[in-house]
Formats: sequence, structure tokens, C-alpha cells
Amino acid sequence: MTVTPFGNTSQKLNTLSAASRGEANPILALKELVANLQREQNKVQDLLSSLGFALRSFSNLNQFLELTPLMAARVTDSVGGALLLYKDNGQVRLEQIHCQDTQIGLEMRRVFETVNKSLNSQRDNKKALAVAESQLSGVIDEKIQQELGATPIRIFGTPVLVKNIERGRLYVFSTEPDYNWTHTRRKLTQLVADQTAVAIANHELTVELRSKERQDRELEIASEIQLRLLPSKCPQIEGLQIAAKCQTASRVGGDYYDFIPTNYDRLSGDRSEEASLVPWSIVIGDVMGKGVPAGLIMTMTRGMLRAEVLNRHSPAEIMRHLNRVMYADLENSHRFVSMFYSEYDPITKQLCFTNAAHNPPLLWKAATDTIEKLDSWGMLIGLDIDSEYEDAVVQLAPRDTVFYYTDGFTDAANESGVRFDEENLCRTFKWACQHLESPEEILEYIFSCVEEFSGSNNYGDDMTSIVMRISK
Repeated sequence: MTVTPFGNTSQKLNTLSAASRGEANPILALKELVANLQREQNKVQDLLSSLGFALRSFSNLNQFLELTPLMAARVTDSVGGALLLYKDNGQVRLEQIHCQDTQIGLEMRRVFETVNKSLNSQRDNKKALAVAESQLSGVIDEKIQQELGATPIRIFGTPVLVKNIERGRLYVFSTEPDYNWTHTRRKLTQLVADQTAVAIANHELTVELRSKERQDRELEIASEIQLRLLPSKCPQIEGLQIAAKCQTASRVGGDYYDFIPTNYDRLSGDRSEEASLVPWSIVIGDVMGKGVPAGLIMTMTRGMLRAEVLNRHSPAEIMRHLNRVMYADLENSHRFVSMFYSEYDPITKQLCFTNAAHNPPLLWKAATDTIEKLDSWGMLIGLDIDSEYEDAVVQLAPRDTVFYYTDGFTDAANESGVRFDEENLCRTFKWACQHLESPEEILEYIFSCVEEFSGSNNYGDDMTSIVMRISK
């Protein structure tokens, strides 16, 4: 960049003029002028290099902003500089000011603070000056000139643009009568303003990244808690094989499943052999939505349901109580829960159940090689405080297989937007029951079929499933 000298311009021009008139040795005068030009250019380059170094080195934005008015004043040979920034709430604030002359500095600080107070007061009170952002800089400049009045101080400003949005203004001011706002001075001031904009953008990016890191950590903790609340393994129930899997679309999901022995309040530690002949609650649910809010509701649902199971009511009565207890919280969060609750008795091989608008589990009857849906009447939990639910029961026989699932299976779509749907799921489940022996194999086969169907669109929604098969 070629830099024009910013010292006493008239003196340098007089020197050149005197040299041309022969009033002094013309060669010496020319050499002196060139040397002065070189010194001025080196000074500006050094100042701008220092500003670039500060931009790379300072981790604190305020440290960099302290340099901005100083650098702007130095590179333009003005008596001082000032930086105004616009805040997120629409307020205008004098961020930093620098001036070589104390008296002028105090006067300029008074001017800026008066203008800021006037603008901010009018904005707070919503008076006539509801200034659009595109007009704010012009209004500020006009008010500064009005406040300066007949003083000999001349002021010039340039915008601080962050992502093409004006976030403030950088000013330089001088009291020299022959001080001109030249093209070069404009460019150098804008260069300092642009460096300031980069510092602000970098700071905001750093804050955003740190916030994201905190959120990621919180999600990691929430995911860990949720995984710990889901059953770590399937229970050992007499005459029953069982497998389960939960695959969330995000770190924290809204799907829920649980296995609860009806006398679990009297069990301590891992004494599953004592529970092998008692009825077990097998439940699957889905909270509307994804992420942490859905995960929190899922956690709340788990705790409340386990408390309800202690009352030893019928499935429908448990669901009615659960709906009443959770209604207020779900209404406030504008979310609902679908749930299929069942109790399996290993002695009678009966499965009693009720459905709160969840996807009905599929039952494959080994004797007839047919698929049935296990369903009963019931509304979403949290939809109506007076919802009623219906009890139902099915008798199971050896090799009969039940597939509990959430809507992530049927809603899974391929790249063309075609859903896997319930018909495909029934066909896949039936083939698995005919050809595979263990619930684990059946479960993995169904998951693999859905994932192969959806391809790159995997994990559009949480997918949770339980497979239970009567072994004898």
C-alpha cells in the first residue's frame, strides 16, 4: 500500500516548493522529503502490523478494543480517536476513547456520553426517535456535530461492520485547521475498523463455541443418565425369552421402555431368581418430540409409573392414575406421552395390557402362523385429565412372539420419502418369527431391515423395541 504522509502537510509542500524555486539546495530538499515520506510510511506499517499482532494474540476482546482508538489516531495523524459500539438491546455505548490532549479528550468524552444518553433515553422511552439500524449512524453523526457546535474540533467516522451489519462506529478527531479527511486516511481508518470487526466476530465465535461445548457436555451427561435409567439387561422370567434395544435419533431421546417386577419393592440387589415366577410389567412409551425436554419427561414418566406399579392395580387403572398425576406437567410442556403397558404372568402365560394411543404391539401366533395386533381403547397421556383406559388380555402359547415398538420403525423413510410403514413391519416381523429362534436375532433382523430401507436417512426418529417369545 502506498501511504501519503500525515505530518505537517503544508510544511512539506512548502519545502518542495522552496526547492523548486532554488531557495535551498534542491537535491538535499528532495532527499529530505523522500526520507520523511519513508519514515511516515514505515510508521504506519509498523502500527498496522502491531494491530494485526494484537488481533492474533489477545484472547480478551476488551484488550484489543483499548487499542482501536489509539491506532486509528496514530495512522491518521489525528489528536484522538473513539469507538462506539451498538449493543444487542439497541443501546449505543462509548466503548473506548483516546486523546493526546487531556482537555480535548474530556470535551470529546462529554460529547459522546451526551449523545449516547440522548439516544438511549429516547429508545428506552420509545419516543419519536425510533431509529432504524440503517439510519442510526447518520443520526449519531448529526447529534455529535450539533453537540460540538462552534468548537474547533473536527470529527470523522467510519462504520464497524460485522458480517455486513453495522455494529458500531470508529471516529478520529483533530483540531488542526488544515486537517483534511483524505482518501488515504479514510482507507486507513476503515482498515482499523475492519480489524476491530474481525476481533468482535472472533470473540462471538469463541463464545458460541464455548457455549456449544457446554451444551455438548450437558447432552453427554443427560444421555448417560438416560442410558442408566433404561434397563441394563433384560429380566430372567420363567418360560420367557426377551430382548430389547433403544436407538435414539439424537443423544437424548424420548423413547422409553422398562421391566418392573410387581413385587420389586421387596427385592434388594440383583436377586432376579426370586422374581422369575412373579408377574412382570413390560412397558414401552414415546414422548412427543426429541432431545433433552423429551428425555426429561421420559425420566419423569419412568419414576411415576414405577410408583404406580406398587399399588397393584389393573393396567387400565394404573394408566388412569398415571395420566392424572402427569397431566399438569405435560400440559405446561405442551407434550404428550403414548404408552403400552402390559403385565405378563409366567404361571398362566397371560398378558394383560392397556394401550394409551401407542403403536399396538404385534403378536405372532405360532400355531396359526398369523399376526395379531394387541390393542385396547385409550387416549394419549396428558391429553385429557379424565381419560379412561380399557383392560385387555391375551393367552400366549409356546413360540408365540410379541413385538413392542415405537413409531420410529414405521415412520422411517427412504431417500424418496417412502415410509417403511406398518405393512412392511408386519411382513418383516412374520418372516423373522418363522426363521429365527431367539428374540435377539429377531430384534437385530428387524432393525437391519429398517436401516437398509432408509439408507442415509437413518435415525430420523428414535427406534425402540422389545421382543418376547414364549419358550415353553
